[in-house]
Amino acid sequence: MDRRDLLKAGALAPLVSALSLAAAPVVRPGIEGQRQPDLGNGRFLNPVIAGDHPDPAVLKDGDDYYLTFSSFDAYPGLTIWHSRDLVNWQPRQPALRRNIGSVWAVSLDKHDGRYFIYIPVKAQPQNEIYVIWADHIDGPWSDPVPLGLHQHIDPCHAVAEDGSRWLFLSGGDRVRLSDDGLSIIGQPEHVYDPWRYPDSWDVEGFSPEGPKIHRRGDWFYMITAVGGTAGPPTGHMVIAARSRSLHGPWEQHPGNPLVRTQSVGEAWWSRGHASLIEAPDGSWWSLYHGYEAGFWTLGRQCLLDPVEWTRDGWFHMTGGDLSRPIRKPRGGQALPHGMALSDDFTAPLALGSKWTFFRPAPDEAARIRVAGGALHLTGKGLAPSTGSPLLLTVGDRSYQFECDIELDPGATAGLVLFYDDKLYCGLGFDEHRFVTHQYGIERGRPANPLGRRMKLRVTNREHIVAFHTSGDDGQTWQRFDRGMEVSGYHHNVRGGFLALRPGLYAAGPGSCRFRNFRYLALGR
Repeated sequence: MDRRDLLKAGALAPLVSALSLAAAPVVRPGIEGQRQPDLGNGRFLNPVIAGDHPDPAVLKDGDDYYLTFSSFDAYPGLTIWHSRDLVNWQPRQPALRRNIGSVWAVSLDKHDGRYFIYIPVKAQPQNEIYVIWADHIDGPWSDPVPLGLHQHIDPCHAVAEDGSRWLFLSGGDRVRLSDDGLSIIGQPEHVYDPWRYPDSWDVEGFSPEGPKIHRRGDWFYMITAVGGTAGPPTGHMVIAARSRSLHGPWEQHPGNPLVRTQSVGEAWWSRGHASLIEAPDGSWWSLYHGYEAGFWTLGRQCLLDPVEWTRDGWFHMTGGDLSRPIRKPRGGQALPHGMALSDDFTAPLALGSKWTFFRPAPDEAARIRVAGGALHLTGKGLAPSTGSPLLLTVGDRSYQFECDIELDPGATAGLVLFYDDKLYCGLGFDEHRFVTHQYGIERGRPANPLGRRMKLRVTNREHIVAFHTSGDDGQTWQRFDRGMEVSGYHHNVRGGFLALRPGLYAAGPGSCRFRNFRYLALGR
């Protein structure tokens, strides 16, 4: 089966989504029509952070909550999000600016007044787990310090009842940390055998990962993800165990699995990688991720599920399949949610909090200059596959974006929907011809009658993509004679655990100017 056949495998996704969500409640639009969780009536509707925000790592710090996610190949990475009510979130600054590899599920912690992030990366010649630290949540963050852990992912920082510091790791292992948290003592040891699901269940694989340790009262609770991150929608799930001591032994939760998608008819697929967090009113909640039904292209989105504690000291998630509005936690402060994705390029480029490069070189930021209401981007490579495009993360099922683009002679530039360097689509141009990008391949090159400056627009309506061009500053638009369908541009086709993201690229010699970038959500 070649790539085109694989892509066709996602063609039923919009139909599945339409059938499963036909009765979904109407959302309350936010900035640029983007969906936002807070319905303004004391309730919220998941996701709390839409779009590709997987493996949430959350920290309660007084009245403030901080959250970050796996950022994979996007740099600057590990953007810190801030909330005071667990529902409304704002992005702040990235914690990781140097490309150290593909960043997977991290641990965000505060110990003795200092903030720590433990970072697993997939990289060549070998994988690694790093730690960075800061005395303020907004940084500056230290350079990454390697810990010498090459065989594990998904670290979780935990402090034992005797004050010792540990990292819990994938597979039920752990390793001792030094008192300063910047090195390990000894080698990993196996301390926990996760609960196993029945063999008849449709899963991707056992894959025990994403451990999260929480202490409440006299108990330590360990939450683990099993069943595989993607694959069948029924695979990924949440299990738990507890112990009186961080050193074990661990007792399995009698209600395992606590969260699992039961069928493709549910609103959220592959739910897992959970944490526990206490709300301002003393209630408890769980943050985890899931794929929206039929929209693997949006990546794993951040979900909030209410938690109930029982008299026997166990807990349960009570939000069901999360398809309906849920009463908000009381107390706290509702901050403005999210951010505008449009950019007039009159201020320094918001690298990390809004824009990110895909797999950037160490000097990638030198390609950027903002001046005169334009983003000046030096060309790189010959196409998006070799040009490290600038990308945004979006959470809307339908949207459009447009930009005014001007080229130096010999340069090529355009707009893309980009999964990775092997799978993307879009429209670009040089001074003589258009270039269409489809399946990660440069295909048609029809004549360009507009020369070195034009407006381009990309519209994505539930996976159906159209391109428009304008040579008169947007007064009139011409539909480009090439449409696309992108429901298969996702992890279950290509791998990589990424999302389809809009962005822009510049290739070839010289630089390109981008002006008046506009994003607009088109509703559910």
